[in-house]
Amino acid sequence: MTTPAAPSVWAPTAARVDLHLPDLLDGPQVHPMTRTAAGWWTSPVDLPDGTDYAFAVDGGEPRPDPRSAWQPHGVHGPSRTFDPSGHAWSDAGWTGLDVRGSVVYELHLGTFTPTGTLDAAIERLDHLVELGVDVVELMPVAAFPGVHGWGYDGVALFAVHDPYGGPAALQRFVDAAHGRGLAVCLDVVYNHLGPSGNYLAVFGPYFTDLHHTQWGWAVNLDGPDSHEVRRFLVDNALRWMRDFHLDALRLDAVHAMVDDSPVHLLAELADAVADLSRQLGRPLSLIAESDLNDARTITRTAEGGLGMTAQWADDVHHAVHALLTGERQGYYVDFGSLETLDTALTRVFVHDGGHSTFRGKAWGRPVPAGVDGHQFVAFVSDHDQVGNRALGDRPYPPPDAGGAAIAAALVLTSAFTPMIFMGEEWGASTPWQFFTDHSEPELVEGIRRGRAEEFAGHGWTDAAGHDVRVPDPQAPATVAASRLDWAEPDRPEHARLLSWYRDLIGLRRTEPSIASGDRAATRVEHDEDGRWLVVHRSDVAIVVALGDDPVRVDLTQHGATHDDGATLELLAAWDELEIDGRSVVLGGRSVAVLRTGPGPRLITD
Repeated sequence: MTTPAAPSVWAPTAARVDLHLPDLLDGPQVHPMTRTAAGWWTSPVDLPDGTDYAFAVDGGEPRPDPRSAWQPHGVHGPSRTFDPSGHAWSDAGWTGLDVRGSVVYELHLGTFTPTGTLDAAIERLDHLVELGVDVVELMPVAAFPGVHGWGYDGVALFAVHDPYGGPAALQRFVDAAHGRGLAVCLDVVYNHLGPSGNYLAVFGPYFTDLHHTQWGWAVNLDGPDSHEVRRFLVDNALRWMRDFHLDALRLDAVHAMVDDSPVHLLAELADAVADLSRQLGRPLSLIAESDLNDARTITRTAEGGLGMTAQWADDVHHAVHALLTGERQGYYVDFGSLETLDTALTRVFVHDGGHSTFRGKAWGRPVPAGVDGHQFVAFVSDHDQVGNRALGDRPYPPPDAGGAAIAAALVLTSAFTPMIFMGEEWGASTPWQFFTDHSEPELVEGIRRGRAEEFAGHGWTDAAGHDVRVPDPQAPATVAASRLDWAEPDRPEHARLLSWYRDLIGLRRTEPSIASGDRAATRVEHDEDGRWLVVHRSDVAIVVALGDDPVRVDLTQHGATHDDGATLELLAAWDELEIDGRSVVLGGRSVAVLRTGPGPRLITD
């Protein structure tokens, strides 16, 4: 049974704050709130679970609670109370999971299933278990305008988007995932908030003019009264992990969180999460998306770092993608060579202090030699790398199954923590496009115009060579086209790739050399003509035929770890191949994984 509670709100400069209760049986009520210390206001009445309410500052329009847990009437309507203790958890036996070295699966709830809800996603969790996934990463669920969207324009950071099912549905999802042995990571956005339904400035100085972001207002992390804004964000993170049993958070674009305070917000957050982890007795992880190419992000706070558990490694993606697709536009301009792939697979950052052509200046810092590869998340594709293409097309369409197989092998056998974007594992033919659901005409037109201008002159063409027309983000057809087709995994052309992904993930369970995050044990070799490459992971070799013609690779000459006369042991192959002593012959555009010498096997349940 839930306990009624008195809502409170931070409004430090307000002379008056009223609590509005719009839906009582005897009509709407307004209750003056009481000011307490540090600019907080408290309700004089307790509200039962499921009560709609709003706050009016200095006689203004009633607005949602900045810490609202539920917005069933949309981001412009009143909030609804939600008691998280009402869920009867069944995951008492869940001991948690550290994301480092795990297999992560990123999904967007609105397009993962036909109905786009958390409860519908539960029905697909067994697919992820069979695939070999360890961590399910949900793209943002914070309430955002309309029904459909990516979620990065959320405005109610404590609420769960109602069309997804609301907060109770998120608890059911996490509980169901834990019951299947899956950890859950949630994507959170602390660097900015969306423009529509963003009423935080009504209540206090949540934003600052001291800094700016590409999305507009910067969050006030280091200006006057920033202590409560920082508390707002830290409390948000801890709440997801405490009340919703989440195992990890992925922090969007942390490079846009400008903070000149003595202690950066990320370091403060890392220490707070570490404290909660000790209290709960299970690991809690923070994954950062950062464009800075700086290992300080994952350096411990005690050593002057920001304390993140892991960070995304975009350069690994760029190196694999540019090599296999031949694309060189935009930020791919410095990628595409075999030497660049070597750098990415061994040193993580291609831009580690040298010149970045795309940025027009020196960029990044080298990753220290002792930093474990598992602290970097690598991927064949993610929501940005697909959705921010002009047509939202996936990088390896079904005709290029060999390219998809090679890319998967390079990432899933790497020293990094691998991540899969939904549908990638079977070579989904459905695109994943950019879509929104705003109601303000000026905002809608601005998004349409900005999207079209973004790709103008970038050389985006269709298969026939014609300039592409960017899909309308507001069109229902754009959302519909982006939903996964769950009939595809059973079709032969897709089932083959799905089986390949399962095999590669299985090798991470059984082969210590592949499971290892030791970057020093990774070595890349290739021929001068770029026909083949070999990635050595200690006593395992990933042999790739890059061109359309068959190639022979002699692993005695090219870096086998043992030359004891033993034949190679095949662990997995995309196409038929020949093994002749220490040589392997592959068909064009194919890949094989082989053990090149004796080594222990890791036996798991």
